[in-house]
Amino acid sequence: KAGQLLIARNGKLEAGPVKGTPEVVSEGQGGLMDVAVDPKFSENGWIYLSFSHGLPAEDGKPQRAMTKIVRGKIEKGRWTNEETLFAASPDHYVPSRVHYGCRIVFDEAGHLYFSIGERGMQENAQDLSRPNGKVHRIWPDGSIPEDNPFVKTPGALPSIYSYGNRNPQGLAIHPVTGYLWETEHGPMGGDEINVIESGKNYGWPVITWGRNYNGAPVSALTEKDGLEQPASFWRPSIGVCGMDIYNGEQFPVWRGALLVTALRNEELRIVRVAGEHVQHQEIILKNMGRARDVVAGPDGAIYLVTNGPGAIMKLSYIKERAYKALE
Repeated sequence: KAGQLLIARNGKLEAGPVKGTPEVVSEGQGGLMDVAVDPKFSENGWIYLSFSHGLPAEDGKPQRAMTKIVRGKIEKGRWTNEETLFAASPDHYVPSRVHYGCRIVFDEAGHLYFSIGERGMQENAQDLSRPNGKVHRIWPDGSIPEDNPFVKTPGALPSIYSYGNRNPQGLAIHPVTGYLWETEHGPMGGDEINVIESGKNYGWPVITWGRNYNGAPVSALTEKDGLEQPASFWRPSIGVCGMDIYNGEQFPVWRGALLVTALRNEELRIVRVAGEHVQHQEIILKNMGRARDVVAGPDGAIYLVTNGPGAIMKLSYIKERAYKALE
C-alpha cells in the first residue's frame, strides 16, 4: 500500500523493493493497489500497476487524487519504460481518500479491464462523462476497443465498459465461460457479486440492498427496470474485497469456483457458480486477519493476503495427510 513493489522467487523475497516505481498517495484507502503481469510477459516483459495518483498540492487545499493505470518493465531491479494507459482529467481528481477500485484483469482476446470506485461521490457512478464508479476496458497499450459500448455516445468516456458500480475491488475472468466476475464493496448490507457485461448499469446509487453506515437509506429502491441485479449479495455485509477463480490441480473439487475475500468477517470463501448464477458458498478460512486479496497460483496453491497479522499465506494440499494445510 505504501508504494513498494516486491519480487519473490521460490517463496522468498528478493532483497529490497523495485526502484523507481510511481509515487503513490498512501492515505486512507489509497496506495499502490494492484499489479498484473501481461499474458505475453515472456515475450514483451510488461507489468501493469494501478495506484492512487496525486496532483501537485494547491495552497491551503487538500491534495486531489484519482486511480491511474500504467505499465512498465523491470530491468536490474529498477522500474523502466513506464507508459500511462489511463489517467483521468485533472478536473476529475478529488480530495476523497476512499473507493479507488483498483483491480486489473485480462481476457482471452487481450483486453485489459480495470475498475475505479465512485470515490465517495455516489452520484458520479451514473455519470458517463466521469471515470468514477465504473469498470473500464482498454487494449494493453491504452488504446480503446472499437466495440466498447459508449465509444459513440456524446460526452461519454470511451473506456467505460459498465457503470453504476460502487467500489469494484475484485475482477476475474472465468476460464471456462469467459464471464467477467466482479466483487463490489457496498455500503452497510450491500456487498455484491456481479457478472459484468458490456454497457450494463449496475444501479449504484439508484438501487441497492444496503444502507448508509449511519443507518439512513441510500435509496428506497432495490430494483428498477433497466438496472442490473447482483448475482448475489450479502446482508449483513462481509466487507467483500479481492477475488480470483480457482483453476488449479491441488483442489480439483474447487475448480471453476470463485475465491472471495472478506475484510470485516476476516474470511476466505469458496463461491460455487454455474454459468452466471451463484449456487453455494462456504467459508474455508476464518479469523486470520482482514483478508484483502487472494490468488490461485500457477502451482495450484492458494495465496491469501491479509492486513493482520500482515502476511501472505499459502493454502496447499498435503496428500499424505489428506487435508488442507496452512503454511
